[in-house]
Amino acid sequence: MSTQQYILSPEDPIPGLDAARLLYVTRAQYSPEWSSSPHIHACAELFFVTGGVGSLQLHQQTIAVSAGDLIVVNPGVPHTERSQAVDPMQYVVLGVDGLELMSGPSGHILLHGFAQQRQAAACLEILVQEAADRKPDSTALCQSLLRTLLILMMRRRQSLLFPVPPEHKASRECALVRRYIDEHFKENISLEQLAALAHINKYYLSHAFQKEYGVSPIRYLTRRRIQESRFLLTDTDHSLSHIAQVLGFSSLSYFSQCFRRLEGVSPKEYRRTHRAYDA
Repeated sequence: MSTQQYILSPEDPIPGLDAARLLYVTRAQYSPEWSSSPHIHACAELFFVTGGVGSLQLHQQTIAVSAGDLIVVNPGVPHTERSQAVDPMQYVVLGVDGLELMSGPSGHILLHGFAQQRQAAACLEILVQEAADRKPDSTALCQSLLRTLLILMMRRRQSLLFPVPPEHKASRECALVRRYIDEHFKENISLEQLAALAHINKYYLSHAFQKEYGVSPIRYLTRRRIQESRFLLTDTDHSLSHIAQVLGFSSLSYFSQCFRRLEGVSPKEYRRTHRAYDA
């Protein structure tokens, strides 16, 4: 009988890996109704291309990808995925909190063929299956598999990852939420929706946003709508009901209530006063 024994040394901590936390797992495949619009996340995303051919649009750069490639995108980097119709792209996305890339201004890295490496492919397959099965211990197992994948990535690229300090993370998440409100304030937005966007608890978001900007997310949303309403009241002939509707207020009375609280007068009085000044 032949026996081989391998003695392992005590594990040295790997900087950055202890902060990594798996938030979500998404499996996607191209279809004609694919929505391809730029978006951002408060966490890093790992794109494992498992089939087909496509591209990733980051800022003004287009990166061609195919089966086996891994693209890692830093938090807050605008990006969108596109696919070739003749060979539809398939991929798995891991949302990872607590990590960023040492990738320079581009905010991403590309590892060709990484998802086809035997160890990486096996880890990814088990991770996706466990996430889908949702067994009592699946979260712990998925977290361990994420750590393994990150170690394999660091073998390909030394000094690839670094941890995100909690205060920087909170500031970044709040900035993401504020930017979203500024761009979508006319839509129906809830605190739950904003928390899901940033992948954090809604109570934590309220506390962090209040600390960062001195106002809650929903109060900031209201202020942004009232700011826009001032322009509509003075520079257009839209009715008050129409203004309330296009700005996302649930009713004219609620719009008037919010406007009076912030401006000290009703919308009708504001319009009459400021148009008199303009005249």
